[in-house]
Amino acid sequence: MNAPIEPMVSPFVLAETRDGVRTLTLNRGERFNPLSYDMVAALEAALDEVAADPGVRAVVLAGAGRGFCAGHDLKELRAQRSPEWRRGLFDLCNRVMIKLTQLPQPTIARVHGMATAAGCQLVSMCDLAVAADTARFALPGVNVGIFCSTPAVGVGRNVARKRVMEMLLTGEPIDAATALAWGLVNRVVAADAIDGAVRHFTDLIAARSASVIALGKRAFYAQIDTSLHDAYAMTGEAMCCNLDDPDADEGIDAFVGKRPASWRAPG
Repeated sequence: MNAPIEPMVSPFVLAETRDGVRTLTLNRGERFNPLSYDMVAALEAALDEVAADPGVRAVVLAGAGRGFCAGHDLKELRAQRSPEWRRGLFDLCNRVMIKLTQLPQPTIARVHGMATAAGCQLVSMCDLAVAADTARFALPGVNVGIFCSTPAVGVGRNVARKRVMEMLLTGEPIDAATALAWGLVNRVVAADAIDGAVRHFTDLIAARSASVIALGKRAFYAQIDTSLHDAYAMTGEAMCCNLDDPDADEGIDAFVGKRPASWRAPG
């Protein structure tokens, strides 16, 4: 399916790798980084590259300009009347959201300014989220006649049901402190401290075993929405697989020997 092509004055997603951390920056800051078809396609391609690169230990998802992400491009949605095109967009976007959980590397949302609708969904689908104290979060689709049904999937797996319904039914934004209290983000810091707070997480992740983290992340998302019985069966098997990993032997030996662990190189 062909999508409308926006003139490519610059990449939709910027990618930078430093010390094993890949930062993916949504790059339409002048428009608050709307998730147009082209933007989502570019993000999917960037995530696929990350998944294939064992040298990347963590992924930071950021937004250029004054805000993180304004959600879907409403002008594009209004202009595209074809049901086939619209289904293609949401199929693509849903696939990208799921890929965030399927990456072997942990993902961290770096949130400043507004994260609304599908932008709030992006935050919810990352493994961790760090927000500036000036950040705002909203599911405001009801305000423009589009209920935020797909964003509710991710947010509803982070935030208690009645809290999510409050966001969905009122469309009112919540501040960063509320997002922290409700479980949507992990940390709230001053705007000028956000990169240091993100780096705190990436440094810790990079110091752990890449294979163990990949296995554990995969097991976590596989079990989280299953029954208690199935979840324990699944994670019990995951624990057995984990113990077969040479890094588990090294970690236990290092603990017993009271020394730092020496993990295998990724790949």
